[in-house]
Amino acid sequence: MSHKFKLGQRVRQSRGGFGSVKDDASGLLCEIVRLMPEDRTGEPCYRIKSSAGERAANESELSLVG
Repeated sequence: MSHKFKLGQRVRQSRGGFGSVKDDASGLLCEIVRLMPEDRTGEPCYRIKSSAGERAANESELSLVG
């Protein structure tokens, strides 16, 4: 499976990732800073950065900001 998002793209995290970030109604606005290998299920992973810090996220947790 290939990565859906590219470096530098702005995305919204729709639910908590590997960290302890809580959801809000609109999700957390982030930027893709690194493409990571797929997890055990074959889902692509990313390093994302926001005002709350940097963390890992699965592709299913992210949506492109339009």
